[in-house]
Order: sequence, then C-alpha cells, then structure tokens
Amino acid sequence: MSGAHPGRKPPRVGDQPLFRRSLIALVLIIGALLILAPLIVIGFEAFSEGWRVYASTLVHPDTRHAIFLTVVTALIAVPINTIFGVAAAWAITKFEFTGRRFLLVVIEIPFSISPIVAGVAYLFVYGLQGYLGPLFDAYDVKVLFALPGIVLASMFVTAPFVARELIPLMQAQGRDLEEAATSLGASGWRTFFSVTLPNIKWALLYGVVLCNARVMGEFGAVSVVSGNIRGQTNTLPLHIELLYHDYQAAGAFASASILAVIAVFTIIAKVALERQGAGRVRRPALSAPVMPAVEPKP
Repeated sequence: MSGAHPGRKPPRVGDQPLFRRSLIALVLIIGALLILAPLIVIGFEAFSEGWRVYASTLVHPDTRHAIFLTVVTALIAVPINTIFGVAAAWAITKFEFTGRRFLLVVIEIPFSISPIVAGVAYLFVYGLQGYLGPLFDAYDVKVLFALPGIVLASMFVTAPFVARELIPLMQAQGRDLEEAATSLGASGWRTFFSVTLPNIKWALLYGVVLCNARVMGEFGAVSVVSGNIRGQTNTLPLHIELLYHDYQAAGAFASASILAVIAVFTIIAKVALERQGAGRVRRPALSAPVMPAVEPKP
C-alpha cells in the first residue's frame, strides 16, 4: 500500500499545534471570565471602603450569628450525610437485594430537583399547614424557620456527594477482600475498619470536602425553610443577600469573601485529595492491604 507508514500512529483530533493552542487559550479565557474574575471582584469590593468597614462587617452581631449558624449546620449535616453515604455505598456495592436500583435512583434525586422545590416540599411536610406540622406544633417542636429545618434542607441537597464518590470505587474494588476477612473470622465492624476504610479513605474525604462546601454555600432550599429572619435564621449566603438588598454592597462583599476563601481552600483540598488517588477507580491487588491477624473463635 503506497503512502502507508507502519510505525506512524493515525492522526488524532487536536494534534495540530494551532488547534491545540487555540483550545487551551479558549478554556483559559472562559475560566478566567467565569471563575477568576468574580473572585477578584469580591476581593476588591470587600475592601473598597477600607479595612475598618471590612472588619466592622465581620464582627457585626448579625454577621457573626450567620457564620455561627452556617458552621453549626455544617457540623450537623456533614457527619450525618457521611454516615448515610458510607452506609448506602456499602449496601449497594457489597450486597444484592430487592430495591437496589431504586436506592440508586433515590440517592440521585437531590441532583435532579431544584433546591427551591425541595424547600417548598419541606414546607408541605413540616409546615403548620403540612402533614406533620400540626403534630410537631402540638409538642411545641419547631422545625421550619429554625435550625432543624435548615439542617434538613441542607442534608437533602448534599445527600448524594459522599455516596457518589464511594459507589464507583467500591464497585471496582469488588468484594474479595471483605469475603477473605470474613472467612478468617473478622467481624463486620473489623472488616470495615481494617479492610474497607483504608481503601476508600481518600474518596471518602473527597466527598466530605465537597459536601461541606455545598452545605456552607447552599442558598435556595435554606431560603425557603429558614424564613430569612435577620440575626436568627440567616445563614451566611442569606445574610449576604440581605446586605446587598439593603444597599450595603461593601458589607455584602465582605461577607462573601468568607465563602470565597472557603471555596479556595475547598479547591486546594480537592486537588490534594485527587493527587492521593481520590476519585480514581482502581482495583487493588488481592494481596493489599495485609490482613490483620484474627484469632480463631473457640
């Protein structure tokens, strides 16, 4: 065959230097306009009226309460969703049962529904005119327009993050190591902590970081169930909106700078965890990790 070169690889899309450079330049320009530019504007606007205005905004009682409420919500929602994600991933990947596919669909629901719709749904369930609202009201238990409602809405929105990171990895790893540990006499908890957890720890941390970032930045669902009560039920994103509507642009950007810093640290943690192998689906060899010695049961 004339013109054929056995040792030459067939051309690929993007091999041409001009095309490759143009594509990289386009990605960098879009990334700068959509990501870097807003962060830079937040930094400039936050200090546009000087350090004193910036500091006074952060130490204002309403801002401090918004930060406190945001942190408390994350401290409650993230651990619960972490436990849920690990349990769901364990059940889906290690067992065969009726409704397994349905559980996968349920985990994906928060990604398919608008957060505002989820907040409205909570109103119909836990509101005074909802299905469970009168029951809670009879016992003087306040769910909506209080911390429990904020936590519930945040948990709904962030429920899939940990499970979505763990399920593909645990499916690729299979069940061989757990079955070997069980055959040697290890209990379920010991198998999990000695065999499963070391293999999923980076993916687990990866999911926790993303879950925490979403909880702290959640706006839509929380805005519906919190009532937007200044100094009481406002999380940091809601507090930023109130400041902006009150024509306190510098204060709004000062508060937004806190979320921007959290976003930057989230990206740094995400990159660090990716370097450790989080998010990569790798099937470990059967010889790793080394199985702990288990004394035979009498």
